[in-house]
Amino acid sequence: MTKFYKGEIYNDKRGTLTAFNDFSLVPIKRMYSILLPDTQIVRAWQGHKKESKWFYVTHGIFAIAIVEIDDFDNPSKELMAEYFIIKASENSVLQIPNGFANGLKALEPNSKVAIFSDLTLDEAKNDNFKFESKNWLNWDKL
Repeated sequence: MTKFYKGEIYNDKRGTLTAFNDFSLVPIKRMYSILLPDTQIVRAWQGHKKESKWFYVTHGIFAIAIVEIDDFDNPSKELMAEYFIIKASENSVLQIPNGFANGLKALEPNSKVAIFSDLTLDEAKNDNFKFESKNWLNWDKL
């Protein structure tokens, strides 16, 4: 099940502190980040049978889309994707469980997202399924 973790933001004369006091890093085994220099790039679709991921927008705004895959070898063209607009200024984490494919598009130039995974790179290498970006969502409308 997709889940949002809403973080806290504290401001005072010393600056801004952002926190995720309800988000446990216990299942996390690795992290990486993606910087998209412009709003025309679409990174979609990448799916995982076993791997779960957490997305944290650190700069800018992203549309992050998900679709539950019915058959990883030959998914239906009729699957329904949903998407979320996630802003760095809103300080939230989106959890995408295993069994889904995800895609993303920056809605502001130079947007950056940190991605956390519950599998090591070695564990994940046979759990990476790529699908055509034009499937399930019209990215041009975002």
